Amino acid sequence: MSKKKKILVIQNIHQKGIDLLKENPNYEFEIFDEINEDLKKKIVDCDAVSIRTVKLPDEIIRTAKNLQVISRHGVGYDNIGLKSAKEIGATLTITATANAVAVAEHVMFMLLNISKRKDMYDQSVKSGKFSDRNKLPKTIELWGKNILIAGFGRIGQALIKRCLGFEMNVFVYDPYVDEEKINSLGGKKVNDLKVAVRDMDAISLHIPLNDETKNLINFDLLKTMKKNCIIINAARGGIINEIELDQALKENLIFGAGLDVFETEPPKSDNPLLKNDKVFLSPHTAAFTEECMIRMGKETIQNIIDFFEKKLDNSKIVKL
Repeated sequence: MSKKKKILVIQNIHQKGIDLLKENPNYEFEIFDEINEDLKKKIVDCDAVSIRTVKLPDEIIRTAKNLQVISRHGVGYDNIGLKSAKEIGATLTITATANAVAVAEHVMFMLLNISKRKDMYDQSVKSGKFSDRNKLPKTIELWGKNILIAGFGRIGQALIKRCLGFEMNVFVYDPYVDEEKINSLGGKKVNDLKVAVRDMDAISLHIPLNDETKNLINFDLLKTMKKNCIIINAARGGIINEIELDQALKENLIFGAGLDVFETEPPKSDNPLLKNDKVFLSPHTAAFTEECMIRMGKETIQNIIDFFEKKLDNSKIVKL
């Protein structure tokens, strides 16, 4: 390389990722905690950016005439102005191999906490009501239950192994994955999501947010589900209509829900799900294991390096 490439790291990442830049003499970099005026000035002539969850809108990307690669710290990219990225010819990369295990484990963590009524049982002991245990609502076993994995990328494929470990019956909805692949991993392919949910005891969402999936899980669909169904969303907020989910839970149409993502983040204080004791919530942290943060930090930067060294794996490139 004839001159150093200018890299902007938008939102800090794990130190092991930063170390990859420090150790490479071909790059100079700056770290920004947020999109501010200083960053807007410097992005004009930068060569690459890494970004986590803040929005990088079209109007900012269009000013970055030298920008060649946007490296997303994660797998979702609805916070990035895709239209302008395509216009300027930038390549968008994701950390495709980093977070599958962490998110799959988080789904099981939520599923177990909800089915075993963790908060209720824990509080009964801590509040001195141990002897009232027979008055508590009973819990649910995962053994022999039907779970639908909607979206069968790396996370879905990591999740199926864990569900099978609990001897669950796993069904998969993903129009882009063939039946042979699903069968080989122990699942059964379903072709109609709206029909399949009727027979499920649990549903885990791993699909992108787009025009087709916005409010995909709404009251009309929720009321067709079994009363013991648990739905988990560790994909993107907006796939579930939160107001209608709250209504369905209050009417006992389903057993419970686990949300790691929200339509607005952080959720507004008047979001009714914040006060619904049938919902288990986490603050978009499914991938926040120490191990995963190391992997994502390193892969985010390695994708930039591999791009400039023409070694980038096509599986980590988003088609714009």
